[in-house]
Amino acid sequence: MEQFKTSTDVLFVLLGAIMVLAMHAGFAFLEVGTVRKKNQVNALVKILSDFAVSTLAYFVIGYSIAYGNGFFVNAEQLAANSGYELVKFFFLLTFAAAIPAIISGGIAERARFVPQLVATFVIVGLLYPFFEGIVWNGNLGLQDWVEGAFGAKFHDFAGSIVVHAFGGWIALPAVLLLGARRGRYHKNGQMSAHPPSSIPFLALGAWILAVGWFGFNVMSAQRLDAINGLVALNSLMAMIGGTLAALAAGKNDPGFVHNGPLAGLVAVCAGSDLMHPLGALVVGAIAGVLFVHLFTIAQNRWKIDDVLGVWPLHGLCGAWGGIAAGIFGTKALGGIGGVSFGAQLVGTLGGIATALAGGALVYGLIRATLGLRLDPEEEFAGADLSIHKISATAERETSW
Repeated sequence: MEQFKTSTDVLFVLLGAIMVLAMHAGFAFLEVGTVRKKNQVNALVKILSDFAVSTLAYFVIGYSIAYGNGFFVNAEQLAANSGYELVKFFFLLTFAAAIPAIISGGIAERARFVPQLVATFVIVGLLYPFFEGIVWNGNLGLQDWVEGAFGAKFHDFAGSIVVHAFGGWIALPAVLLLGARRGRYHKNGQMSAHPPSSIPFLALGAWILAVGWFGFNVMSAQRLDAINGLVALNSLMAMIGGTLAALAAGKNDPGFVHNGPLAGLVAVCAGSDLMHPLGALVVGAIAGVLFVHLFTIAQNRWKIDDVLGVWPLHGLCGAWGGIAAGIFGTKALGGIGGVSFGAQLVGTLGGIATALAGGALVYGLIRATLGLRLDPEEEFAGADLSIHKISATAERETSW
């Protein structure tokens, strides 16, 4: 029976890993639909290449930093206990690889290709597992300190802070260091429209992400006997709350509508195992409004050319989710309890600070050494032709 339990846990986590792996197709098509046509091929190649580099970095360095387990032993040892540790690695890798996929959307249309792969290796191999290990493995004893100070550890069940906020706040300095796309903002204060190239592709990406998210959240239990339907229902309610709020706040704009469910799902990750479904609905709705308004302000007023809005979507909605777990997870608001607002606030701010400092360091060093940005002619031609020598629409090359 023990062997059967272990084997079912292996299958459970493997299915979760596959569902989250599929989310990377969502990241790809969300970016493909949002960028201009001359950058669609680059969006597809970036997500797959980033995943490959992330796998290598996490396998060789990152996983051992976070959890103290390495893979440089013989296969017999690796296969012990039906290889549970191996599928756990696969599952957590898909989380780690989401960090560069998030960043990719913010720096789209003007970032150089190889320097971004270098950044991916450093972030997934060193920066992300450093923070992941602190929160999810108790490294450095900081969780014990938080528990002693606030009565509970920092709670992030499925990564509102560890994954989403962390990726969004790393992306912010990358976007600022790159600068806006050429022609996006004019000296007279006017802003040029860079409309999405394909609403259907954007919508497809959002749907793929939303479906895979139920593996992201529910399978974060990592053991079959720990699975909880509350996580699934809370994820659904937050998704719906984000959708309806973005629909209203975004005045029917399809870009906002399809990012609304993602905002809700980002926010509910941290406390999806604690909240009442009505609390999750409210958390998702607030996230939907937060995304719409902060995306608009960042683009129009602050002139932050974050192409897919990854900082407001993942960075800010993720931070809201970390704090919201300390509000709606309490018994006073119908939650299960065992969570502290102070711990959630400290953990959230700690994640933001680590991501901001790490992102500024990584991208600052790369800009000073390798360079971050395509030159003006390459950017004008588009990343597809400049980097990959082919466009997404063959008619451009074959018509005479």
